[in-house]
Amino acid sequence: MGIFKRLKGIALADINSVIDKMEDPISMLNQYLRDLEVEIEKAEKSLANQLFIEKKYECILTETEGIVSKRARQAQLAVEKNEDEIAKLALQDKITNEKKLATTKEAYETTKKQTTTLYGQVKKLKETYEELQRKKLILISRANAAQASNQVNQTLASFSPENAVRGFARMEDQILNLEAKASAAQSIYEMKRPQEAIYLDKILQEEVQLEFDKLKRTQPETV
Repeated sequence: MGIFKRLKGIALADINSVIDKMEDPISMLNQYLRDLEVEIEKAEKSLANQLFIEKKYECILTETEGIVSKRARQAQLAVEKNEDEIAKLALQDKITNEKKLATTKEAYETTKKQTTTLYGQVKKLKETYEELQRKKLILISRANAAQASNQVNQTLASFSPENAVRGFARMEDQILNLEAKASAAQSIYEMKRPQEAIYLDKILQEEVQLEFDKLKRTQPETV
């Protein structure tokens, strides 16, 4: 038994040494979540900037489309009035803005795709964060259970049942000794206490005498 107990103590000591060297699991879980919160914040800022750029492109497109329509009407009116130079200038500005419109539309479509991608990334990050929050509770519960089990094992390893048995035996001996002393003191008290005189109750004297005579008659005669 002594060898096995020592081996168990050595094993527990090794486990405790490994645990002491490990990173605090709960602190690390909190740190990972904080890091993820930072990434979510960055992604949300990028998404906000992307939405701002998208809105700017929408404004530019609306403005450019208006200019193209306006220059087309001006060119038409100039031709109708035989103002060829004005018509050509209007058409030139119309063509320039049509090219600008095409380039802006291309950039706008690219921006919209990027915005959709960012939306998905932010959503994925938030879903991951929520999942890790739930998992954190489970892991903390497991960590607490493991620590509690380790403490119990340490207690069992350092605690000897034989010591408890011997301790109970000593306490029982002490209690028996106390009981014996109390009993002896009671006996001494009884011996020293003056005996009280016993008198027959006058009211019951006649009934007692009848019972006594009856008892005497039942006794066998002595030769």
